[in-house]
Amino acid sequence: MQILVTGATGFIGSRISQALLAAGHHVRALHRSTSSLRALADLPIEPYPGDILSPSSLEEAIAGVEAVIHCAGELGQRASRLSAEAVIASHVLGTRNVVEAALRTGVARLVYTSSVAAFGVPEIPTAGQTTPLMTESHEWNYNARLWPYGYAKHMAELEVMEAVGKGLEAVIVNPSIVIGAGDFNLASNAFILQAALHGIPVAAPGGVNVVYIGDVIQGHLAALERGTPGERYILAGDNLSIPRLLSLTAGLVGRRPPRLTIPLAILRAGTPALELVPRLLGLPIAGSLLRLAGRFFFYDSSKAHIELGLGPPKAYHLAAAEALNWFAENGYLPK
Repeated sequence: MQILVTGATGFIGSRISQALLAAGHHVRALHRSTSSLRALADLPIEPYPGDILSPSSLEEAIAGVEAVIHCAGELGQRASRLSAEAVIASHVLGTRNVVEAALRTGVARLVYTSSVAAFGVPEIPTAGQTTPLMTESHEWNYNARLWPYGYAKHMAELEVMEAVGKGLEAVIVNPSIVIGAGDFNLASNAFILQAALHGIPVAAPGGVNVVYIGDVIQGHLAALERGTPGERYILAGDNLSIPRLLSLTAGLVGRRPPRLTIPLAILRAGTPALELVPRLLGLPIAGSLLRLAGRFFFYDSSKAHIELGLGPPKAYHLAAAEALNWFAENGYLPK
């Protein structure tokens, strides 16, 4: 099958390209002319310069392919340096351009790489209640200004669903924080590198979900083959408190675990300096979301496992060990 991968130079996109090639597909890799191709080095792909914000280049790239896996969009360290408007345009307008081009050119199938961020924030459990797990039925419920990335993913999903209504066979997958080898741009593994280089002395209260990159890739391929058009599928792994996540990471890199947890009152104060905290400490959460400290971004991925036939997810410590080894092999860590 001829498949176009947008965002093919990124963490998820490059690993999807590798997996598609291994499965015998022909991969056309859409990338900006300024993007580094090192994540695709030595792969027998068809590189195709273009931009999801340029409809003409996008339609040329899509012409002749049978399926599209749409991974492109600003995230990670690059997105943190952009305005909220630029992040939203990248995901919303870019996705609109992709699905409209797919409809015009008669693409048979599209998989959109969204994020669990599109669901918004979890409810606060009442006294004695266990931590609630968010599912695909959870809808956006937060302030767009305080979380531009999550809002952008939510709005981009609406663009996909509108295209489904027009006849596009599109499936949405929602990965959590993706861990593993190949994160050249430090999209989601930066805190592991931070722990190895400098340690992480403090933690924040609350929790997150982390998922192995290999499980995310298998989820994409399964969605391409078996996903139901118009459905969302959470691709998630371990639900971990942030202190537990950072303690496990510290153990892997031979560092002391965080010695204290920042009080909730400080994190919820909403001062401008709050945005600097994750950068200084390498925490796997956006600075603006520290206002939500104490909540647990935990997810239930059973729908994907049942409907897409996915196996048990890999444990966090194994995924993080793979990431750490990759950092060492690729010069991110001193020998």
